[in-house]
Amino acid sequence: MGNGAFLSFEGIDGSGKSTQARLLAAALRATGRAVTLTREPGGSPGAEEIRRLVLEGDPDRWSPETELLLFTAARRDHLEKTIRPAVARGEVVITDRFADSTRMYQGLTRGNLAAAVDQLHTLMIGVEPDLTFLIDIPPEAGLARATARAGKEMRFEDMGLEVQRRVRDGFLALAAQAPARFRVIDGNRPEAEVAAEVQAVATGWLAGR
Repeated sequence: MGNGAFLSFEGIDGSGKSTQARLLAAALRATGRAVTLTREPGGSPGAEEIRRLVLEGDPDRWSPETELLLFTAARRDHLEKTIRPAVARGEVVITDRFADSTRMYQGLTRGNLAAAVDQLHTLMIGVEPDLTFLIDIPPEAGLARATARAGKEMRFEDMGLEVQRRVRDGFLALAAQAPARFRVIDGNRPEAEVAAEVQAVATGWLAGR
């Protein structure tokens, strides 16, 4: 997409990936790198509007198929308006979730939609991150964290522990299938320890490009 780099953070709800994405962005900026920190769903004005639709309300608000289309629409706008321009400017783009989350939450746990997820991704997105951090944590711990911070955006957390278990297993399987892209980080540790490992991996990877 350009001369920059595209990094993503993935993990179950409550894994701490959002915090680690913010900490990595701050650490890289402190070294003088230009960084765009963004998120999904969201990251552009149109995608942020869709975010409210998909993350708030009753867990059964949308059918799995409708939900998949909404997430894909948000991702396409995010890619066009935020990710591609920033990478083209030579920036490091760090996104809190990308297509791997759709592969898990819509393709794996919301029906037999894995093939549809892949087809839509190929047709409308066609981009994978250069490097993906999977912040791994036991589902029980993640759900407890997510529930403790309860707010409006609890639709997926409200789907329960079994969904979180399936998503965690799916993420680990995905990481095993794409080891060149994924780095699995133990998130069940103090925040500073996790951040130190993430930052060491990221700076080493960027230096070696």
